[in-house]
Formats: sequence, structure tokens, C-alpha cells
Amino acid sequence: MRQEHDNPSIPTLFVNLLNDMSLLVRQEIQLARTETSEKVSQLSKGAISMAAGGLVLFAGLLFVLLAATYALSAVMPSWGAALLVGAVVMLLGFIMLKVGQKKVSAENLAPRRTIQTLRDDAQIFKSHAREN
Repeated sequence: MRQEHDNPSIPTLFVNLLNDMSLLVRQEIQLARTETSEKVSQLSKGAISMAAGGLVLFAGLLFVLLAATYALSAVMPSWGAALLVGAVVMLLGFIMLKVGQKKVSAENLAPRRTIQTLRDDAQIFKSHAREN
């Protein structure tokens, strides 16, 4: 019996190898889950900080616009200053909106390099298939 334990058979070695590989894959999956969970938590904390910063910046922008309105009201009627500042802000917002729409259009979001690589791979496969 001692000899069998010291020198396991090939099927036993194969079963042990499969068990060890299965354990390793499960451990790697668990590690990936843990890391992903940590990264999602880190991402959400960063997003919350960015949102809070954005709100504070927006409040500051409102005061800067108010100051611009007050400054312009020294050289024109108050209603005209408010209208001018509002129109300039709306124009800037419209331009930013159009630039953003262009960036997220369907043609800009297509994975062009991947599509081209797949086409190239298909062409190579067809070439090899014709040769054989």
C-alpha cells in the first residue's frame, strides 16, 4: 500500500490535476469578483465626489453670471444686462450640446478598429481556405 501512495497512478494524477485546476479557476474567479467589487466601490465614491464638485461649481457659475449682470447694468438697463448674459449663456450651452451630440453619434461610437480587424481576419481566413 505504501508504494501506491508514493507513486500514484496516471489516472489518479490526472484526477488530481483536474481538481487542482478547478480549484485554481474558482479562486481566480473569486479574486476577480472581489477586485471588481472594490473597483465599483471606488468608482462610486469618485462619482459622488465629482457630482458634489459639479454642484459647487454650478453655484459659483451662477454667482459669476450674477456679477456679470450687475456689471453690465452699470452701462445698460438691468433687464438688458440680464437678457444679454442669459443669451450668451444659452448660446454657449447650445454649442456645447451640439458638440456633445456629435461625439455620441452612432458613427462615432462604432468600434472602427475592431470592425476593421475582424474584416482583415475574415479576409485572411478566406485566403487560407482558398489555398487549402
